[in-house]
Amino acid sequence: MRLILLGPPGAGKGTQAQHLVAKYGIVQLSTGDMLRAAVKAGTALGRQVGDIMARGALCPDDVVITIVEQRIAQPDAGKGFILDGFPRTVAQAEALDRMLAKHGIALDAVIELRVDEAALLKRIENRIAEMQSRGEALRPDDNPDVLHRRLLAYREQTAPLIAYYRRHGILRSVDGMAPIADVAAAIEGVLTSAPSQPQLARSSTVKRAAQAAKPGIGKKSKARATTTRRKPDPTAGKRSANKPKSRAKARPSSKARAAKRRR
Repeated sequence: MRLILLGPPGAGKGTQAQHLVAKYGIVQLSTGDMLRAAVKAGTALGRQVGDIMARGALCPDDVVITIVEQRIAQPDAGKGFILDGFPRTVAQAEALDRMLAKHGIALDAVIELRVDEAALLKRIENRIAEMQSRGEALRPDDNPDVLHRRLLAYREQTAPLIAYYRRHGILRSVDGMAPIADVAAAIEGVLTSAPSQPQLARSSTVKRAAQAAKPGIGKKSKARATTTRRKPDPTAGKRSANKPKSRAKARPSSKARAAKRRR
């Protein structure tokens, strides 16, 4: 099973990803974690990524795609994966599709967690207040102003992915504002209710290939198959037999020709 979870910051993607990992035995792939692991490994690509991150710049799409490509080739990703934090733009989604197609892989579904942004901001504010009352340390992004900026970035860059994957027929939407257990049940429901679009597309491709491989299927053979052959007429022989034969004209004798000349 190969999935993408879509939703704005604070929608609960990480929580639902952990549930899917435990249930289906697939791996959660975070591009941030993969980039840091590449840097730590000290590979040529990791050194390139390290230089980019040291400058505070964003990694180019082709570098991120290469990191993802190397990661999904590892044995623990054999059962499938959940992409977390990638793709973020339509251009990245298109690059991801090309890379997966090169390896004969297709996404099974893209799960959209629909949320009410105003209610989401209120939820974050309540969580911050509860953590502060318990004396717990806050994360840098546990801030309504930070969340608001991230929501704006999501609407501008990532939200268009919803339309992109809807056109591809693999978008599945659930209510992300429901309780965690209800969201998990809804995700399982959309994953098991119907076969995914890529599976249908692959089966159609296989079917067309099988038809093309059958002998006698092709433009020329179809033309031969549709050509109507004229059946022999059983009365044709009788008509020719009954038709009177034309008699050759009698040739005059030599005496008659001589007499005609004397005249």
